Amino acid sequence: MKALNSKNLDLNIRMSSAYRDQEMTMRKRIAEDLSRGKIDVFIHTESNLSSTKDVINEEVVKAYMAQMKEIADGDDVNHLQIAMRLPDVLQSRKTELDDKELEAVWITLEAAIVDLNSYRNNEGAVLKIDFEMRIATIAAQLEQIKTMEPLRIQKINDRLRKSVADLEAHVDENRFEHELIFYLEKLDITEEIVRLKNHLNYFVKTLNLDESSGKKLGFISQEMGREINTIGSKANDSEMQQLVVQMKDELEKIKEQLLNVL
Repeated sequence: MKALNSKNLDLNIRMSSAYRDQEMTMRKRIAEDLSRGKIDVFIHTESNLSSTKDVINEEVVKAYMAQMKEIADGDDVNHLQIAMRLPDVLQSRKTELDDKELEAVWITLEAAIVDLNSYRNNEGAVLKIDFEMRIATIAAQLEQIKTMEPLRIQKINDRLRKSVADLEAHVDENRFEHELIFYLEKLDITEEIVRLKNHLNYFVKTLNLDESSGKKLGFISQEMGREINTIGSKANDSEMQQLVVQMKDELEKIKEQLLNVL
């Protein structure tokens, strides 16, 4: 049994026709424990002498011998020796599927489900550590941005005032102050910082839930991306922009790994 990531359960079972009447029951059982993924199941059995019998297809042999007598002279022994080497002479006749064999197949299937889930859990534990590390990195970068925010606003304020002063033109101070406040409010990222911090906390909280949460984590990461992009568009500051790029890089790595989360 092997699995690849998929949004839904895509189950493919390859097995002998002898077990076809068990397929629906098997599908139901597999779906109980493996809710998502492209799952390929291969059931292969090797028969021993007690379960199979090779028998001679007498009608085919007689037909071969009759045709050979029409073509060339020869005794029956020679014709028989030649006929036994021709196709479809031997048939493998399998006995009816017994309970012990069916039990062995089901035991093996259950073991494969357990092994696959164990592998998924081990891989998930590694991914969880990676997610927590990257979320912590984004949180630390966000704190840096939060610390830089007052100085950034002051730098923008000073730069605009200097630009106006360099024009050496008469300016209505009251109107200028009003427009400046309005402009600086548009560049304020306090709300984005608060929302992004909440998304980071919610991501970690969801990460620790017992139930499957891959899709939910995907939605949260999208919301995180929106806030980071907004901060970047409002930054108007090279140092802050560098931090935004670093945050985007960490988030992209999270999104890539989320494709492997159920």
